[in-house]
Amino acid sequence: MKLIVGLGNPGGRYERTRHNAGFMVVDAFARKFRIEIDRHERDAYVGKGQIAGRTVMVAKPQTFMNLSGSAVSKLVSAHLESLDDLVVVYDDIDLPVGRLRIRQGGSAGTHNGMKSIVASLASEKFARVRVGVKGEDYATARDLADYVLDDFPPEDEPKVEGAIARAVDALAVITRGDLARAMNQFNKDPVEEEPKP
Repeated sequence: MKLIVGLGNPGGRYERTRHNAGFMVVDAFARKFRIEIDRHERDAYVGKGQIAGRTVMVAKPQTFMNLSGSAVSKLVSAHLESLDDLVVVYDDIDLPVGRLRIRQGGSAGTHNGMKSIVASLASEKFARVRVGVKGEDYATARDLADYVLDDFPPEDEPKVEGAIARAVDALAVITRGDLARAMNQFNKDPVEEEPKP
């Protein structure tokens, strides 16, 4: 089974904030594959479905971002035999809005949710899908914490929706067991992928 965890903060106040990009991707993934995220288990809302004959669980921790590791470690212990089957989706302030970066392993960087997960699992060896949230307005941002807890501005929404759609497609490829293909296909700048006239 694959466990796909989107990171974010619960509650309507945070719904469209940059820090909730992980929740947005998981919600879109669940809609596409008709997975109902309707059960509360181990400090997360979860849902299960089948994709290409494989069982997939999606999860949205309800612990607030900085304590994400508590919920993730409980879900991993209950459902996975190996961290090879864990995928974490989250926002990345170091990537321009609209970009994706898929990796197998690596440090948590400055992301507090990922720091919590790495500490709770005592490992960095799991796949992650990072969603860029750094807009052009970042240069005028006063504080990083405030910036990621702001809603995406209207001018960024088309890039955000494009990134969410591409992340959903990438997760479908990863679910089928082809992480390398997902990295090759979706780590490119989306502008580079547009066909030339």
